[in-house]
Amino acid sequence: MNSLTLPSPAKLNLFLHIVGQREDGYHELQTLFQFLDYGDTLTFTPRTDGAIRLAEPIPGVADEDNLIIRAARKLSETVTRTLPGVTIHIQKKLPMGGGLGGGSSNAATTLLALNRLWGLDMNLAQLADVGLALGADVPVFVHGHASWAEGVGEKLTPADPPEDWFAVLKPDCDISTREIFSEQGLTRNTPRIKIAPAFEGDASRYRNDCEDVVRRLYPEVHQGLEWLAKFGPARLTGTGACIFGRFPTESKARNIWASRPSGINGFVAKGVNISPLHKKLTELN
Repeated sequence: MNSLTLPSPAKLNLFLHIVGQREDGYHELQTLFQFLDYGDTLTFTPRTDGAIRLAEPIPGVADEDNLIIRAARKLSETVTRTLPGVTIHIQKKLPMGGGLGGGSSNAATTLLALNRLWGLDMNLAQLADVGLALGADVPVFVHGHASWAEGVGEKLTPADPPEDWFAVLKPDCDISTREIFSEQGLTRNTPRIKIAPAFEGDASRYRNDCEDVVRRLYPEVHQGLEWLAKFGPARLTGTGACIFGRFPTESKARNIWASRPSGINGFVAKGVNISPLHKKLTELN
């Protein structure tokens, strides 16, 4: 088979509540995932020597820590036959440490691409199980539908929030998820809500429980949120550092984006409930 090029989209946590902590240290969440029509692009080229390689290593990330390589190796371990190997090229657009799920999305795209290239015929549930061992956010990217998520983020119920436009801003800092979840001051006892109320009434009733900690530790994020809040509700996605404002039209989002303070990067994108990855795979079938 020839090379296969697929999108690896970003996600937003439209809200993120931490409702408890398990004995193993993992946090119990309630969150609402939505994809963006913006992200990285991965190209997979089959090899004949069985090796799994990145065309260009990601600076500062060893292969054993790279979720793309880890996903490919994890998938290869599920079969007993000899596989042809692959070279993977990544066109990176999503910032690392931004809370947009870039690494998890890359892993999911790798699983779906190699399932196709290697002719494994695994279904989405099987691929999501492989992905869960790599990270709690990987299954939502594998399944490819906006979702209400519980547990550590792996218990998914498909959802259809409004497909609005977002101005996504990236203050000049990188945030470690491990650091935020280790903070003593993190809220871990937000009351659980049911799925229906999450789509009713004023969405500003819901929040990101990581935001207070991130604001305190990273003044760049605090300042960005204060500025963006002048134009409507502003929120942190995941554990940060990216923040977002939600707008009904592309022009409104782009106007806000154009007026952003200096030193802040980011992009404008549309929220979508079907992942661009799955749309592309459907086109290829």
